[in-house]
Amino acid sequence: MVVLSSVLAGFGSWLWSVFEIDRNETQIFVRSLLLGSIVQTIGWFLWVYIVDWLLRHLYHAQSNYLELVRVMGFAFFPVALSLFVLVGALAVPVGIFAFAATILLSSIAVQSATDADAPNAMMATLLGFGGFLVFMGGFANVMEVSTLGGLAPGILFFALDF
Repeated sequence: MVVLSSVLAGFGSWLWSVFEIDRNETQIFVRSLLLGSIVQTIGWFLWVYIVDWLLRHLYHAQSNYLELVRVMGFAFFPVALSLFVLVGALAVPVGIFAFAATILLSSIAVQSATDADAPNAMMATLLGFGGFLVFMGGFANVMEVSTLGGLAPGILFFALDF
C-alpha cells in the first residue's frame, strides 16, 4: 500500500509537469515518481519506527513494529489521492487532505494495534509524522529540480517559493 500510494503520488506530480509546465518531464519522472517513491517509502518506515519507539519507551505501551507496519501501511493509502495534484490549482488542498486522512487513519491504526490510549496513539503518530516530514523535506529541498521541486512525490515534490 505504501509503495503503491507513493507511486500514485509521484505519478500525479509528474503528470502535473507534463500538463502544466511542459519542461523537465523526464527529470521530474525520475526524481518524483521513481526516486521520490522510494525515498517516501523509506521515510514512511522511519515514521513507523518513531511511533513504535515512542509507544514503547515514552508511553510504555505494548507495541510490535511489524504489526504497526501492517496497520499503518493500510492507513497510508489516502496518500494515493495525491495523484490529483496533477491539477495545479488543487495541489495544496488535495495534498493536505491526503495527509490529514492518513494521519487520522494512522492514529486509529496505532490505537487498534497496540494497547496505547487515544491521546498517546495520536501524539506518537503526529511526532512520527513530523519525523517523516523532516526526512522528506530534506530530500525535497536538497535535491530540488530548478525551482520546481525535489526528490519527493505528490505534494511534497513542489517547491513553494513565494
